[in-house]
Amino acid sequence: MTLLIKNVRLESGYLYDQTFVTSTETKIVDVLIENGKFVKIAPTIEVGGAAVVDAKNQLLVPSFREMHTHIDKTYFGGGWKAPTPAIEGIFTRFKEEAILLPKQLDVAEERAHAMVRHYIKNGHTHIRTHVNVDPQIVTKHIEIAKRVLDSYQDQITYEIVAFPQHGLLRNGHEFLTVFEEALQMGATHIGGVDPALVDRDSGEVLKTTFHLAQKYDLAIDIHLHERNTLGEFEILQIVNEIERRSFKNEVTLSHAFAFADLPQQSLDNLIDQVAANNVGVTTTVPIGAGPITLPVKYMYDRGVKVSFGHDSLTDHWSPFGSGDTIQKLNQFIQRFGYIDEWHIGQSLKYATGGLTPLNEAGEQQWPKVGDTANALLVDAVSSAHLIARQCPISTVISKGKIIHEKEIELKGEFR
Repeated sequence: MTLLIKNVRLESGYLYDQTFVTSTETKIVDVLIENGKFVKIAPTIEVGGAAVVDAKNQLLVPSFREMHTHIDKTYFGGGWKAPTPAIEGIFTRFKEEAILLPKQLDVAEERAHAMVRHYIKNGHTHIRTHVNVDPQIVTKHIEIAKRVLDSYQDQITYEIVAFPQHGLLRNGHEFLTVFEEALQMGATHIGGVDPALVDRDSGEVLKTTFHLAQKYDLAIDIHLHERNTLGEFEILQIVNEIERRSFKNEVTLSHAFAFADLPQQSLDNLIDQVAANNVGVTTTVPIGAGPITLPVKYMYDRGVKVSFGHDSLTDHWSPFGSGDTIQKLNQFIQRFGYIDEWHIGQSLKYATGGLTPLNEAGEQQWPKVGDTANALLVDAVSSAHLIARQCPISTVISKGKIIHEKEIELKGEFR
């Protein structure tokens, strides 16, 4: 397929007032896409046989990557229902799921479709979903998630984390057999959750997790909600397993609240060890009464690959998810008080797999000829404008194909 985007705005550099960035320079060009790749960028392009889109001076930015969600257990697509108080913490939710999830099986597939469609229209071309494997659901959710995501494989890429939500070892050998079966049903990652709290044996859980990841050649993505020194201890155990096994597949820490409340020296040591072992961290940018928001930019600047996720849209854990990553980025810049063009614009990378149109020095780095054409047309004049004013998306492009379009009123810089 050949797609020609005419009159599109690309970021080209920063304008400075002595030492600080005052605004983003842009240029209006034509962009040609063939076979899912950017193949030409020029002031004017004319080519026969192409589908033509007039961008009308809209900005082109990289598409979003949803790096942590749960499409298999959601109220989204159904009626309003608020979560109940978690009197026993995470164990309240386990008891609840043992009853709730079997009841929701009849609507689980329909709601998963609703979530995927919602993510697509909000600019996502990649989804990583954690999918329950537990004593009641066994492999049913893996089957549903795989079937749903496969039906969108011409639109998005995806990853499936086989997630032992109710613990890996505490449910006995029979459950481990079921879990291994799930790992062979299309999972790309093996998951986990709070091994010290849930299974009461973080060392054995992590040994088993890494053993299974090596056995089935999977990546790892573990939920860690533990704070302070217990969370630090679990993260260091993970680092030790990576080093001991020379584990080469991707490892991600989801939530990892310990990074939010450690003393500075301990924090720096932990960040440096995580970065040295190429461990990524995914956060929802939580806001709460205590220290819960990760020092995202500080971690990134010290070498940790940080990404954003929504976790849920609405379910029995939380009613607050939106699936709107522009809103998520806006929440992030407000939380950290970023008000200038440079800090706001550079924050885009946490939602795009590290991509920004301009690098930190203001040099144009995206799109380049040869890059995969995953992109959004947005009614904004810069990445900073997009995030700060939460400008709308008109067009979602995945591998060079338009997968969602919406007619919007174009206001440009006046939003």
